[in-house]
Amino acid sequence: MMSFLNNKGASSSFSSTRQCNYDVFLSFRGEDTREGFTSHLYKALCDKGFYTFIDDKLPRGEEISEELIKAIKNSSILVIVLSENYAESKWCLDELAEIVDCREKDQEVQIHPVFYNVDPSEIRNQKGNFGMALANHEMKFKNNKDKVQRWRDALRKVANASGWHYKKGCSTYKSESHFIQKIVEEISNAKLNWTPLYVAEYPVGINSHAEAIVSLLDIGLDEFCMVGIHGLPGVGKTTIAKAVYNKIAKHFDGSSFLMNVRENSGTDAGIITLQKQLLNDILGDDNWKEGNKFRGISLIEKRLRCKKVFLILDDVDDSTRIENLLGKCNWFAPGSRVILTLRDRCLLVALKEKLCTTYKVKEFEIEQLEKHEALQLFNDHAFSGNKPHDEDYSKLATKFIDFAKGLPLAIEIIARDLCGKAKDEWESALDMYNKIPNKDIQKTLRVSYDGLHDTEKDIFLDIACFFKGWNKDYVVKILNACGLCPGFGIPRLVSKCLITVDGFGKLSMHDLIQQMGKEVVRQQAPDILRKRSRLCCYEDSLKVLTTNKGSKHIRGIMLNSPQLVKVQLHTEAFRKMENLKFLIVENVHICKPLEFLPNNLILLKWPYYPFHLPLEYFPEQLVAIEMPHSHIRLSKLIKQECRLENLIDVNFKDCEFITILPKLQVPNLENLKLSFCENLVEIDECFGYLEKLRMCNLVGCKKLQFLPSQLRLKSLHSFDLTGCSRLEKLPDFHQEMECLDGLYLSGSGIREVPSSIEHLTKLKNLCLHRCKNLRDLPYGIYKLQRLRQLWTSTTKLRQTCNSFDSSSEGYELDLLMKPHYFPALEILSLSETNIVTIPKSISRFPKLRDLYIMDCKLLREIQELPIRFMRIVREENCMLLDTQSASGLLNQVMEMIGISPNRVCGSARSTKHFPSETEGVEYKNPFCQHTIILWETEMPKWFNHQSVENSIFFWVGRKFPKLAVCFVLGRQAFYISVYISINGYKKREYEYIRHTGNNCNLHLFSPPQWSLQEHLNKSNPTDQNHVKVTKIISYPDFVGGANCIKRWGVHVECTCPPQEAAIPDLPLLTAGHDDDWW
Repeated sequence: MMSFLNNKGASSSFSSTRQCNYDVFLSFRGEDTREGFTSHLYKALCDKGFYTFIDDKLPRGEEISEELIKAIKNSSILVIVLSENYAESKWCLDELAEIVDCREKDQEVQIHPVFYNVDPSEIRNQKGNFGMALANHEMKFKNNKDKVQRWRDALRKVANASGWHYKKGCSTYKSESHFIQKIVEEISNAKLNWTPLYVAEYPVGINSHAEAIVSLLDIGLDEFCMVGIHGLPGVGKTTIAKAVYNKIAKHFDGSSFLMNVRENSGTDAGIITLQKQLLNDILGDDNWKEGNKFRGISLIEKRLRCKKVFLILDDVDDSTRIENLLGKCNWFAPGSRVILTLRDRCLLVALKEKLCTTYKVKEFEIEQLEKHEALQLFNDHAFSGNKPHDEDYSKLATKFIDFAKGLPLAIEIIARDLCGKAKDEWESALDMYNKIPNKDIQKTLRVSYDGLHDTEKDIFLDIACFFKGWNKDYVVKILNACGLCPGFGIPRLVSKCLITVDGFGKLSMHDLIQQMGKEVVRQQAPDILRKRSRLCCYEDSLKVLTTNKGSKHIRGIMLNSPQLVKVQLHTEAFRKMENLKFLIVENVHICKPLEFLPNNLILLKWPYYPFHLPLEYFPEQLVAIEMPHSHIRLSKLIKQECRLENLIDVNFKDCEFITILPKLQVPNLENLKLSFCENLVEIDECFGYLEKLRMCNLVGCKKLQFLPSQLRLKSLHSFDLTGCSRLEKLPDFHQEMECLDGLYLSGSGIREVPSSIEHLTKLKNLCLHRCKNLRDLPYGIYKLQRLRQLWTSTTKLRQTCNSFDSSSEGYELDLLMKPHYFPALEILSLSETNIVTIPKSISRFPKLRDLYIMDCKLLREIQELPIRFMRIVREENCMLLDTQSASGLLNQVMEMIGISPNRVCGSARSTKHFPSETEGVEYKNPFCQHTIILWETEMPKWFNHQSVENSIFFWVGRKFPKLAVCFVLGRQAFYISVYISINGYKKREYEYIRHTGNNCNLHLFSPPQWSLQEHLNKSNPTDQNHVKVTKIISYPDFVGGANCIKRWGVHVECTCPPQEAAIPDLPLLTAGHDDDWW
C-alpha cells in the first residue's frame, strides 16, 4: 500500500463522494513511452471498460492547460508512468505536481506510480538522469527556485509510495504485456473496492442522515462497532446506507455492500452466493471452491480476520442471516465497522445479547422527511428539478405531500407518475391515491406485514382498521380479551416501525401503512363484503348493515359517518355476525331499535344510541362499553345478579335515563364514567368494594344523593364528585384506600368530610372549592403529608379578633398556621374564603408555588409570602385589601425576580465587562417563570419601556438581563400571546394569557432567564442585540374594542439610551406597529 498517497486510514473529516468524469488518468513522457508501453496500457484499460484520459490531443504550451488540470481533478485513479527521461519535461513535472496537490486536497484520489525501467531509489534520492534533469531545471529557473523545489517534493512523495516496478529482463514478470495485465487487474480490484454506489437521482435529505451515521460510526476509534439503521418501510434506509458507504468505504482495507440479505439468503444456495460476493468484494477472489455455507463462514473468518473491513448488510430480518455471513462477530480486526439496515428494531437487542456481546451495537432511526424536504423531492421528480411555474400545481403538490406524510418512497413514485401530466390529471390522481392504494408503494410496505406472526397480523389489522389514535392501554384490554397477547404483539409492531406509541400512550401509524392494512383486508374478498374480516369503510359497512348481508367472517365493523346522518339499519343486521368482536358506530342516528346484538361483543361503542338495547342481548363477553348520551336503562341492559367478569371500562356519560346504578357483579371494573347523568340518584353498595376500580367520574350528577356507606376501593386513583350539589354525605374511606391521589368535591353539597380521610395517605389533590355547606374539616386532614394541591373555600375555622373592624365577622384559617403539616403543598387556593389576614406563617410552606386569593371579600392584609419560591400569585376582586399590601406584594415579586426599579435604560452600559453566555443565569427549572395577577389598574412607572402599540423594542448585551412584562387589562374577555424575537431570529412564545374580562387586572410575568439566554445564544449574538417583544390579541367570541389592554410595558436593564424620568402617555420610540410582523 502507498504510505502517503493512498493512505486508507481514518480521517477526521469526510467529504461527499466526488463526481468523476474519468476512471483513470495517465501521466507519461510521450517521447519515452507513447508509442509503446503507454499506448498498450491505455488500450488494456479501455478494453477492461475503464474510461481513461490520455493527453494525446491537448495543445502544448509553457504551462499545463486548465483543461488538463480539470481532467486530473475529475479522475478517480491517477497513474504516473515514470520513465528514464520523465524529469526532463517541464510539462510532465508540472502535471506531476498538480497530481500530488490534488491527492493532498482530496483523500478520495488514488495515485499509482509505474516505475518503468527506472529504479525508485534514483527518483527518491534524485540521482542519475533524474538528478541531472533537475539540476538543469534549477539553472534554467534560477529566479524561480520554488517551482523546482515543488517538482522535487512531488517526485519524492511519488517515489516513496508503493507502485509497480518493471525492468526489462527482470524475472518478476514474463513480459511487458504480463506486467500490463497485472496493472489492469490491480486497478480493477482497487476500483471495485471503492467505486461509489448509485444513491439517488435527487438525494434530498440524505446527506444529513449519512453524516449523522458517519459520526455514530466514529471510524477514528481503533475498535469494532456495529450500527443498526431502522425506520418505516420506504423511508430510505438502504439509500442512506449507500450514501454512508460512499463516504467512508475508502478508509478500510476492504468493503462490501450486500443488498437484500433477507430476500437473497432464503436458501443455502443464496447464502453461499452472498458469502462469495463478500469474499470477492474484499479480496477480489471469486475462485474459492463451492462447498456449504458452514465452510463459507469459516473461510470468511479465516481470510478477513486480519483486515479492517467495512460491511453493510441490507434488509436483515434475522440474526441467523448475520451468523451465516459474519459468524459470531468475534473475529473483526480493530477499526472494522458493520452497518445493518433492518425493519425490526428488536433484532438489535437480540444481537447485543446473542452475538456482539463484547462489541458496541448502536442504533439510528431514520425519520420521515420534513415538509420542506418532501416538497423539494416532489418538485425534483415531478418537474425534473425545476420549480412549478403554476400556483395551482404548487397547491396540488402540497396536497400530495400531505398524503405521503414525508415518506420518500411514496413521494418519488407519485411525483414520477405525475411528471408531464395535465392539471386535471393531477386532480384525478389525488382522488385516486386516496381511494385506491398504489401497487408499487404497497409492495414495499407490505413486506413488513408479511413477516409478522398470525396474532401480530391480527393486532396490526385491528389497529389499522379501528384503533389508530386510541389509547394503547385501552386497546390492550380489548385485544387481550381476543386472545391476541397485545402486551407482546404491540411492542413487536413498534419495533418493526409499523405503529408508534407517543408520549401520551396514543397508538398511531403512517397513513400509507394504515392504507396498506386496509388493503390487506380488502384483498381477503375484493368483491364480497361479507367475507372480509373487518369493515371500516363507511359505505361498505352501511351496505352490509342496511341489507342484512353480514356473516360469521366479520370480526369487527365500524360505521363512522363524516357528517351526522339519519339512516335505518336492518333490525336483524347483526344476527348473522356471531363472531363479531368490535362494534363502533358514530355520527349515525337510526330510526328503529335493533332487535339483536351478538353476545360475543368485546367492544361496544355507540354514542347517542336513541333506544334501549335489545332484550335478548347479554353482554357476557363485553370488556368496554361506551354509550354516552344514550337512552339506555341499566336495569334493562343488565339483569340482576348477572356476573360480568370481563367488563373493565364503562362510559355512560350524560345518559338521562339512568337513575340508579344497580347491584352488579363486575369484579374487574377499572373505569366508571357517569358524569352528567342528571337523573342518577343512587349508587349501589356493591360499588364500594370493587378492588380493581381505578377511576370513578360522577361530575355533574346533580341529583345524586346516595353513595355506598363505605369505600374499600384498593386501586382507586381518582374520585370526582364535582358539581354533585345534592350529595350531602361522603362515604367513609377504608384504610386500604392507599392509592387515591385525587379527590374532587368542588361545588358538591357535602356538609362534612369524614375523619377517615386520614386513611388517604397518598392523596395529592383535594378540591373543596365552593362547597357552600361545608363548615369544618376534620383534624385528620393534617395527616395528608403528600398533599400537593388544596382548593378550599372553607376549612376548619376559628373566630378571631379583627383588628380592622370589630363589628365585621371574619375568620382566620387554621391550616395557614401549621405549614409544617403540609411539606409537599405546591398549590393553595383560598378563593372565596372569609379570610381577613394572610399571616407570615404562610411563608414557611416549603414547596408552595401557586397562591390564588380571588374574591376574598374580607381580605385586608397580606403580611408575607414565600416569594422566593412562588411561581403564580393571583389576587382579584379583594376589595378591602389595603394598597400597601398590594404594592408590597408587587415589590416582593420584583425582588424575587431580581429586578431593581432604579436600574433602567442604559444601566447595562455602565459596565465595561461583558459577561459570558451563562454567567449569572439561573439554572434550568420549570418554576423559573413568575406570574402575578393583581386587582390593579395602574402600570408601575418604573417599567422603562411602555406602550399601547403591538411591539416594544430594546437592546441587550451578550448576557440577557432579567425581564418583566406587565399588562393593564380592561373589562373584556380576550387572549394574549406574547412573543420575543432576538436579532430577527426565530420568534418564541413566552406567555399565553386568558383574560375573563370580569375585572380590570394588572398581569405581570417574568420569563425564565435561562430560556431567554438560550434564545439569545442561538441568534448570532454580538455586543449589541436587538430584542423585539410583540403581543397578539385574539377574541373568543367577537372582535374586540379598544379597551381590552389599557397599556403594557417591560422592565429590563437594557443597553438603550436612557429614557426621560417622566413617562408620557403617548407611545415611546421603543414601540412600533406590527401589522405584518414575521
